[in-house]
Amino acid sequence: MAWEEEKSIQEILSLQILFADRVIKLTQEAESFKPENSDLSGQVTQLFQLLRSAARLTITSAAVYDRPIRRVAVDLTMALDRVFILAHKCRHWKTNVLHHVLSITTAADFKKVSALLDSSLADFKWVLSILNPDSSGYETALPPIATTDPILAWVWPAVAAAHMGRAEAALELASWASGNDRNKKIIAEENGIPPLLKMLKDSSNVDGQSAAATALCNLADDQGRVKIIADISGVQIIAKALSEAPAPVQVILVNLVSKMSELDTSVQEEFGRENVTRPLVTLLSMDVELEEFVEANARKSANTLHSLAQINKEMTKKRSGGSSEGRREAEAKPPEVNSRLKISCAAALWILARRSLLNSGKITDTKALRVLAKIIEKEQGELKENCLKVVMELAAVAESHADLKRSAFKLTSTPVKVVLDQLLRVINEEKNSQLVILAVKAVGCLASMFPAKERRVVRSLVAQLSHLDHDVAAEAARALSKFACVQNYNCKEHSKAIIEFGGVPKLMILLRNNVRGYFHLEELVLLCNLAVNGHNTGALEEAGVLSLLESAATQAVFDHPDLRELFAKAIHQLVVYQIAIDPHLYSSMA
Repeated sequence: MAWEEEKSIQEILSLQILFADRVIKLTQEAESFKPENSDLSGQVTQLFQLLRSAARLTITSAAVYDRPIRRVAVDLTMALDRVFILAHKCRHWKTNVLHHVLSITTAADFKKVSALLDSSLADFKWVLSILNPDSSGYETALPPIATTDPILAWVWPAVAAAHMGRAEAALELASWASGNDRNKKIIAEENGIPPLLKMLKDSSNVDGQSAAATALCNLADDQGRVKIIADISGVQIIAKALSEAPAPVQVILVNLVSKMSELDTSVQEEFGRENVTRPLVTLLSMDVELEEFVEANARKSANTLHSLAQINKEMTKKRSGGSSEGRREAEAKPPEVNSRLKISCAAALWILARRSLLNSGKITDTKALRVLAKIIEKEQGELKENCLKVVMELAAVAESHADLKRSAFKLTSTPVKVVLDQLLRVINEEKNSQLVILAVKAVGCLASMFPAKERRVVRSLVAQLSHLDHDVAAEAARALSKFACVQNYNCKEHSKAIIEFGGVPKLMILLRNNVRGYFHLEELVLLCNLAVNGHNTGALEEAGVLSLLESAATQAVFDHPDLRELFAKAIHQLVVYQIAIDPHLYSSMA
């Protein structure tokens, strides 16, 4: 009942104690069915004593898990109501024969009510046993309530034990929350999340922290449950634990940060405000040698120069606890744990950066670009891919926010230079198409940053127009359009370079092959930009661009009305060029 949820557990128990006392007195005053009423009185007396025990428990333990008490109290109220009605019928029987005739009571009625009381007694005894902090375990015989909702009889003891900080309880909750949506829903509804966060925050037991983190990670696959975690200071607890927990727990926590951030943008921003990007970058930088960057950037300010090194020192100190035992533990971590941790950190940074100016700014403030560049250079597989995703996402956010672009991607900056070198190396040498696409996207997002003399970027992108993977070629065309479009200050110089490096013939081959069964929009847009800004329409004329654009314009503009003006300008430019080189063409057209 909603009103029951609004009352404190002490209020609920006080009312039930008073009601039970009244029912006991009423059964003792019965004038008919005295033996039966006496039996009911004995049962209610037992319940009265259990209610007082529960009240004492809630008073002495402020953080007692009260959900089971609230739930069984509902059934108990119904049972006491039935006893009250029966006992009232048996009162003043001799003086109210008519009333007795109209409300006939039988022995069967007493048996039914007695059975209800027995169920309430069994439920209450069981609830008190699982809430007893001195209990050695929480696996006891199932109570009658389990017949109506069996999962509650399993969830309640585990949540109660988790409140007491027992690692095995968190492990069991983690198991039940693995792949079963109904179990996850019930665990959240029965307030199973708060004790898990408490265990994560306060437990000095690594097994307990690990189990709690795993359970939270399993539960955090639904936006509603993510909101529950966030609303009870879960973001702050997780961020703090991430900086202090052992590496195996950190792996789970990093995945938890990723899942929560992906499902809720407000949580994504809240993690940023808690500076969770800082420990993530630090963990990612494990075993990454950055001396060459430090030397190259020696003239920078002390804060800029040593920020990442300082973070590393702080993290090492926290994780080792300042003891030789902690240091030995850090050194003894299995390589696969470190590898998994770094992969997860890169994935989390990617998700945190996605469409977030706040987080992208915080990531670049930690000088993460140095770490990302080094990993892209030295590593392979999932770690390299995730780091490329981070760079790509940072560039995508910077593309839409000029201040971030100027501050974080200044081309004279050493970290940016090394990142760009690695992006171009991936574009020019990498065999994995997915990695090439990520690098091409990143470079395209930064197109407005490149001066006219930076021709190697354009050359590398033009080369990808001949890539055997047509998705790579399309992405290269999209990136080149950002160099050649009118919004780019250096569009004319970039367009000339694209034409000079043979971009037009490559585009025509792609379009004429028509591999995907429809006109390639990215390639068509690039051709239009080259026609408008290239001022070398001879190459376009020679390649037959005009006739191709004329044939493609109708379909392209129909699907994308916003491109109407661009196609019109491109076709007009090419027609004017043809007339300029062949005046007779104008006469024939007229």
